[in-house]
Parts: sequence; structure tokens; C-alpha cells
Amino acid sequence: MKRMLVAALLAVVVCTAPGCHKKKKASPEASEAGPGIATTVHLGDPKSASQLLGGFYDIENGSWRWTGKQFTVELGRPFGAAQKGAVLELDLTVPAVVIEKSKSVTLAAALDGNVLPPETYGKPGEYTYRREIAPAMLGNGSVKVTFTLDKTIQAGGGDVRDLGIVATTASLKGK
Repeated sequence: MKRMLVAALLAVVVCTAPGCHKKKKASPEASEAGPGIATTVHLGDPKSASQLLGGFYDIENGSWRWTGKQFTVELGRPFGAAQKGAVLELDLTVPAVVIEKSKSVTLAAALDGNVLPPETYGKPGEYTYRREIAPAMLGNGSVKVTFTLDKTIQAGGGDVRDLGIVATTASLKGK
């Protein structure tokens, strides 16, 4: 009995020691919009399709999607973003064929109608379109982000799609 009491006291002392009280962080997928709206959308994941509101083509190579000229994604608002703001990120690739045919492509975005600064890509490669989002722009729950490209290319070879960029991940991250 005495050993059990000593063990219990020892457990209390250890668990109240400095450093034992780490705050749990919300998972990167957690959202104030509810359990069905993620803050991060992996475009190669079929489970993310409900948050893709238009302008995306089918998954390719199990990990990415071509976009059209305009494409929209719904993202959950991260916990605490109403007070601190958030960061919008779109991980993308500008394929060499797009630059060969168009010389450059400009990507613009609007978050629930609030226009964000565009970014122009003149070389093929992987990029992250990243913009700081003020708390006042986030509203309640989820947000709709509409991306627009100034140019697309014709797929060709019997494929009638207008192709923009390759998108892999869209996210709204807390600060």
C-alpha cells in the first residue's frame, strides 16, 4: 500500500514539473469551419474533391492536378486566425511546356472576393504562391479562394483541355 502511495505521489510530482505542461497544437488539418472542411487540401487525394469547387482536372500520377484558367478551392479557417490572421499557400509547378508556349504566366487570387497581389512566373519550376491574410478577411467558418491565370495552353493531341499550372496543395495556415 505504501509503495502505491509513493508511486502515485511521484507521478504527481513528475507531471507537475516545469516542461510537462506543453500546450497541444491543433493539427494542420484542424479547422474552425468544422470537421468536414480541412485547412489543407492535398490535390492528389480523392477525399479532398469536395473542397475543389471548380477549375481542377482529374488527379494525375496520384499526387497532383492540372488547373484551368480559373480554379476555386474551399479552405477551413485555422484556429485562432480570426484574431491573428493566416497565410494562404498554393504549392504549384509551372511546367516547361507552359513557359515554352506562353513565356510567362501570372497567378492572381481572391479570398471571398478580396483580391490578393498576383505573382508572375517566367521560368519552369516548383513554386509556392504565399500571401498573408488579415483577420478581417477571414469571416466565419470556411473561405473560398479563387485563383486566376492570365494564360493557359491547349493540351493538344486530341485533348481539348485548357491547361494552366500543376497544383499539389492548397492551404490556409495559422500564424
